[in-house]
Amino acid sequence: MKYNRILLKLSGESLQGAQGYGLSTDVLHSYAAQIRQAVEAGVQVAVVIGGGNIFRGLQGAGRGFDRVKGDQMGMLATIINSLALQSALENDGVRARVLTSIRMEPIGEYYAKARALEYLAAGEVVIIGGGTSNPFFTTDSAAALRAVEIEADVLLKGTRVDGVYTADPEKDPTAEKFDAISFDEVYSRGLKVMDLTAFTLCKENRMPIKVFDMDTEGNLMRLLAGEKIGTLVHL
Repeated sequence: MKYNRILLKLSGESLQGAQGYGLSTDVLHSYAAQIRQAVEAGVQVAVVIGGGNIFRGLQGAGRGFDRVKGDQMGMLATIINSLALQSALENDGVRARVLTSIRMEPIGEYYAKARALEYLAAGEVVIIGGGTSNPFFTTDSAAALRAVEIEADVLLKGTRVDGVYTADPEKDPTAEKFDAISFDEVYSRGLKVMDLTAFTLCKENRMPIKVFDMDTEGNLMRLLAGEKIGTLVHL
């Protein structure tokens, strides 16, 4: 395998599937099956999931919610998604732990790097919920922070788009995809990969980012096997 330890960032919106809200069991089963294959291949897998399929703090602020409370609601949404993925993994025969950045035993254990590494070494999937536990930080920032903290080889950003393009491919049919691009070129072109806080954290800590389409079943294993899937963002 190309990587030994990965941090997989999953979009909350992707979990809603075609129904447009909530949790799609089909998507959960697909993700669980792909993660199981990675674990069976000997890859250590940590996961951070967004909460946009349930509640997003920034959108809540636009509807009159206090921003801090809105972000806290979003953190709880990520934990609901984490529990759903844990259940799907366990149903597929994969041992999985939910660690939370906010104390809420017995729903999940309180996150600590040493604990996460211990479970990863034992072959368990570690799902880290609750964002950074602080308002004004996205789950992209949480994913970048945890990837650096657990010393992952790469941050894999699973999206519905198969990489980084010169423009939004859903709006511009002439947009061209990059196989690889540097952090500095992403900055200079003004491309959207992750929010700026997350992106800068990865750059400063030399954490490569791989953006790929997680919704195409089998892509995760193809990527881990070294196939040219998605776009690599590097120094």
